[in-house]
Amino acid sequence: MQRRSFLKKAGLGLAAGAAAAPGLVNAQAPAAGLPTVSWRMAGSWPKSLDTLYGSMEEISKRVSTATGGKFTIKVFAAGEIVGGAQVLDAVQNGTVECGHTACYYYFGKDPTFALSCAVPFGLNTRQMNAWLYHGGGKELFREFFKDYNIIPFNAGNTGTQMGGWFRKEIKTVADLKGLKFRVSNMAGMALTKLGVVPQQISGGDIYPALEKGTIDAAEWVGPYDDEKLGFYKVAKYYYYPGWWEGGPNLDLLVNIKAWDALPKEYQAILEAAAAESSISMTAKYDAGNPAALKRLVANGVKLRPFSNEIMAACYKAANEVYAEISAKNAKFKKIYDAMVKFRTDQVQWFSIAENRYDNFMIAAERQSQKTSKKS
Repeated sequence: MQRRSFLKKAGLGLAAGAAAAPGLVNAQAPAAGLPTVSWRMAGSWPKSLDTLYGSMEEISKRVSTATGGKFTIKVFAAGEIVGGAQVLDAVQNGTVECGHTACYYYFGKDPTFALSCAVPFGLNTRQMNAWLYHGGGKELFREFFKDYNIIPFNAGNTGTQMGGWFRKEIKTVADLKGLKFRVSNMAGMALTKLGVVPQQISGGDIYPALEKGTIDAAEWVGPYDDEKLGFYKVAKYYYYPGWWEGGPNLDLLVNIKAWDALPKEYQAILEAAAAESSISMTAKYDAGNPAALKRLVANGVKLRPFSNEIMAACYKAANEVYAEISAKNAKFKKIYDAMVKFRTDQVQWFSIAENRYDNFMIAAERQSQKTSKKS
C-alpha cells in the first residue's frame, strides 16, 4: 500500500507520519454508521513479558480509541486459545481474526517464514524497517503470505538480541562441539555445522532445562526480558551479539477474509496501530535494557563477546545453509536474494555516518567514565 493511498484511505486526520512515533493514532472516532466489530488476537507471548504481550495490548487500545470503541480486539496470551507456536495456524483457518507472533516459529512449514522475522547475519532493526517500508520487502511478504490466507503487518522489533546464556565459557569454535543449545531453527542449522546440538524448547521450559543441565546454553531476547526469566541464576556467562537476530521483526498476522470485511477506515487504523506498536517496542527495549544489564552484572553475570573466530565460522556456516535452502526452495530464494541485495547497500551506508558516530561516542563515554573515577 503506497503511503499517499494509505493516508487518503484513513480519512481520520491521521498524521503523515503514522508509523513514526507513539500517540499518532489518537484520531477522532469515525463518522456514525460504521459497524461495531469485535476481533480476537492470539499471541505467542506470556503475559509476564510486558514488551511482547504489551505490544498486543497497545494495538488493541489504539484501535479501540481511534474508533470510539466501535472496533475492539480482545487479546489472548500464549496457551489461552492456542499455543504460542500455533498462532499462524489459528489465523490461517479463522479460529481468530489476527495474531501476534515471530514468524520464524513456522520454519518447519517453510523456511521462508523466518525471513519475515530474523535470520543469521540478516538486517538490523532500522534496515529491516527500511526494507519493509521502502525496499520492496512488504510486497514480497504479502505475496508469500497470501498462500496462507494471511496478510502480515510489521508490529514490533526487539533490536539486536543477545547471544544467550552459557553454563561455561566459549572461547573458540572447538568449544561449540557437543554444546546443547536452545536456539532458533535457522541459527541451529548453521551451528550444527560447527558441532552444536540445537534444542527446541519453549520459553517457559528454558530455566529448568538450564538448571538441571539438560541443556548447556539458551538464548531468549535481551537483558530486559532475560532478567525477568531469571536465567542469570543458573548460567553465568552472557554472550553477545545474537548474530541470528540482528533486527527481529514481529508480525501482526491478519486473516484475509476478516481483513477484507473491515471498512477501509478500520483497515487504515489497524495498520497504523501495528506500525506504531513496532516503534514503541523498540523504544521500550532500548530504554529498559541498559539498567537491566547493569543489574545482571551486579548479580555476578559475566558478560562476554563471541570471538571473531566464532563469528566468522558462524557467518560461513550460515551462508552454506542459505545456499542449501535456496537450491530447494524458490520462494525462499526470491525473498532472500532481495534481502541480501538490500543488505549490501545498507551495510555500506551504516559503515559511514552511523558507525563512525557510534564508535566515537562509545570511546568518548568510556573515557569520560574513567576520568570521573579518577577525580
